[in-house]
Amino acid sequence: MWTDESPMLPLQNGKTGHITLIDPDKQSPEVAANRALVAVECGTSAIFVGGSTNTGNDLVHATCQAIQEALELRIFAASQHPDANEEMWNVPVILFPGGAHAMSSSADGILFMMLMNSRSRRFLIEEQLAGAPLIDQYGIKPIPTGYIVCAPGGKVGEVGDADLIQSNDSKAVSAYCKTAEMYGFSTIYLEAGSGASKPVHIDLIQAAKTSSKCTLIVGGGIRTSEQLLAAANAGADYIVTGTITEEHDSLESLREQLHSLISVL
Repeated sequence: MWTDESPMLPLQNGKTGHITLIDPDKQSPEVAANRALVAVECGTSAIFVGGSTNTGNDLVHATCQAIQEALELRIFAASQHPDANEEMWNVPVILFPGGAHAMSSSADGILFMMLMNSRSRRFLIEEQLAGAPLIDQYGIKPIPTGYIVCAPGGKVGEVGDADLIQSNDSKAVSAYCKTAEMYGFSTIYLEAGSGASKPVHIDLIQAAKTSSKCTLIVGGGIRTSEQLLAAANAGADYIVTGTITEEHDSLESLREQLHSLISVL
């Protein structure tokens, strides 16, 4: 359980953090918990839970609960050894919801997102209206987020009816980021789509970073240390990887890949 009262995703003062995305629909809660522990061992700063658009509350909640219990056990075990780093296991579990149906009272926070370049009222305000009472009831900390889907966009671009930001349209992403800041959002998330063939273009990341003071998250299509480092150098405060976590049946091979990625930051 996240125990720090400071912002869950603070600005990193020039250092880029890594976030692991766990999709509850892609593995059992127990496997998700083990993968989350490996990610934290490798230096991930937070665990996002969500992604698939049709995953319901029960599975999302079971996954959050399993991850929280695993982290709490590691915190307790570390507290019994004077040389262990108890604090390394104190990372937030944050919902990355596909909609108001994907909630959990076991989450520490939620990306309370407006899909800013959606053509659909549903993703601009309707899902938020449906989700807000549950977020309040569960006591989950909202992280106001401007969610901007860039080409190629993947499934989220299709389902979210997004007017995709093309790689050469820095002016558009800059305008969206300025708008997000004026709305009072604390965070901007540039998304290329889960499993995208290529990540968000570095020109768009640079434009987003220079256009607002919001915490900048970049995700989608990042699979190599070179891509990770390019996004970091372009200005990303946090970089999300998810698909690569699902591709490893062996926790040891997952540990090797995540370590090689995160160590470049």
